[in-house]
Parts: sequence; structure tokens; C-alpha cells
Amino acid sequence: MLRPRASTERFAEDERGSAALEFIVGGVVLLVPIVYLVVTLGLIQSHALGVEAASRHVARAVASAESAEDADDRAATILDALAREYDIPRDSLAVDVSCVGTAASCPAAGAIVRVTVASSVPLPLVPPVLGLDQAARVGVESSSVQKVSRYWRDG
Repeated sequence: MLRPRASTERFAEDERGSAALEFIVGGVVLLVPIVYLVVTLGLIQSHALGVEAASRHVARAVASAESAEDADDRAATILDALAREYDIPRDSLAVDVSCVGTAASCPAAGAIVRVTVASSVPLPLVPPVLGLDQAARVGVESSSVQKVSRYWRDG
């Protein structure tokens, strides 16, 4: 019968109990970044969906409004509702309404209106030290176009 050598017995004894330690260290080293990545991507996707919905719905509201005042009221109502629904700070939404082509006034009856909504997503767990929280942001933006109703009134 073959006996193991003394050197292999010594190595076998040195390795006892290290599997649990390796599992814990390896699990923490691999699991924490994966969880952070999942949370961060979830926040970015939520903001992206909110910005996309805002641009689409504001473009529809402006295009189907009857006047500039009506369009402003509808757009503000929609932006407030979507900011609450997608948990986006209302003051972080930048909205730009412009007309495509050469319209004398924007919006005008029959013109094509473009609404662009932009926001930035703060990365989680970034401390507000030396402005890091402002630098560690991911920008999201969406544009939508709609044809303005022919019932639009200029006044």
C-alpha cells in the first residue's frame, strides 16, 4: 500500500478551513459589484423610460392643444405626473419645444413640433464630497415629434 508523502500531508493540513473563507471573500468581491451594477442600471432605465414617456406625451399634448396657454398647462400637468410616477426630480427635467422646418411661429397649425426632454441620473452611493455627486451622473435624453392640430389657434 502506498503511503502519501509527508509533504503532501502537510499541504493538505494547511488547506483545511480555507474553503469557507474563500467562499466568503470571493462572494463579497463578486456579489457587491454585481448588486451595485443591477441597482444602477435599474435607476438609469427608470429615468430613460420616464424621459421617453415625457417627451412622447408632451409632444402629443402640445400637438393636440388649441392654444399656447392650453399647451403650456397640459405640458406642465404631464411633466408633474410623470416626474412623480418615475421618481424623477421635476427640476432636473429640461424640456425643449421646437418646430421642424420653417414655421413662421412655433407651434402653428399643421407644423411639426419636436419635444426633447433631458435629465441626468445620479449614481447611487456617491458622496457629495468635492462635487463628486454632480460629476457622477448619467445623462438621458429623448425626442418626439408630432404634427400640430389644424385647430390650433395663435392667440
